[in-house]
Amino acid sequence: MTLECTTAQRLDKALAEALGISRNQIEKLIRESLVSVNGIPVTKPSHKIATGDRIEYTFKEAEKKEAHDVDFDIEVLYEDEDILVVNKPPMLVVHPAPSVKEATLVDWLITKGISLSTISGEERHGIVHRIDKETTGALVIAKNNEAHRKLSEQLQDKSMGRYYLALIDHPLKEDVTIDKPIGRSRSNRLRMDVIPDGKEARTSFASLREGEEHVALIAAKLYTGRTHQIRVHLNSIGRHILGDALYGYRGKHRDVERVSLHAYLLYLTHPRTGRKMEFVAPLYDDMNLLLEKYFDKSEIDRMLKPDNIPGYFKSQN
Repeated sequence: MTLECTTAQRLDKALAEALGISRNQIEKLIRESLVSVNGIPVTKPSHKIATGDRIEYTFKEAEKKEAHDVDFDIEVLYEDEDILVVNKPPMLVVHPAPSVKEATLVDWLITKGISLSTISGEERHGIVHRIDKETTGALVIAKNNEAHRKLSEQLQDKSMGRYYLALIDHPLKEDVTIDKPIGRSRSNRLRMDVIPDGKEARTSFASLREGEEHVALIAAKLYTGRTHQIRVHLNSIGRHILGDALYGYRGKHRDVERVSLHAYLLYLTHPRTGRKMEFVAPLYDDMNLLLEKYFDKSEIDRMLKPDNIPGYFKSQN
C-alpha cells in the first residue's frame, strides 16, 4: 500500500495520522522493515520525510494462537460491534502467561472469535485493563483496533474507570485517600508493597457499612492502575480484604476461599458514538452470602444502587 506525503514531518507521525493508529504500532511496523520511502526501506521511526515522498507499507499477518479447552462461560453485560463488557468470574486468569496452565479469559475470547490482528503482526484480544485472578467484576474488551486505541486513551486520562466493593476485616476509621508509591516487594516477589521508589499510586476508600464481627463493606476508586493496588493500600493502613492471605489477612473468617473484591461499576465513553455509558456487574454468590451473613442485605442493596456509588466519593474528589 502507498501514501504520498503532503507535509514534511517524522515518518512515524505521518503514518500514524494517515492510518489512524497508535505510534507504538507504527514503530513496530517500521522497525520490522515493512516500510519504505521512495523505494528505500527505512527502519528508524524518526526518519524525516519531505512533501511528495512516497511511503510504501505492508501489514504483517498475525499468527493465530490456539486456545486451551474452555469448559466455562462468562456473563456478558453488553456487546456491540466495538466493545464487549463481561462480569469476570472468580479464579479466572485474564491473560495467558508461561506459568498459567489453565484456560484464561483470553482463551474464552479466542473461542468466541474475538481477536485484534494488529498491523505489527502481534495478535491481541482487546484486553484494555485487567483484574486479578481472584477478583471479580466488570471488564471491557475492545473488539477492533480503533476501539482499543480510544479506550486505552480513556484509561490514561481517567475518563474510564471502575468503582470496587470489598469486604474487610476491620472498619475504616474514616473515608480516606491513600497516595503512596507501589513497587515489587523486596522480600516476597509475589507481593507488591509501598516503597519509596515505587510508581505513583492513589486510591480513595469510602466506608459503606459496618457489619457483625467487625466485618466492614467499603467502596474503592482507583486513580492509578498498579498491580494489587487496592490490596496494598489497605494493607498499608492495617486493613485486609477477607480471604486475602497474601496481604496479611489472618482473621477468623477462614472459610472465605478467595479475595472478597469486586469491580462493581464500570464507566466509559463509547469509542464510536461518544456516548457516556455505565455497566453494573452483579456480585457473585460467594460475596452475596457473606453480605447476608454479616449485614442487613436489604439495607446493603439500597446502598448499592448504581446512582449512589459516585456520591460516596464526593468529599474526596
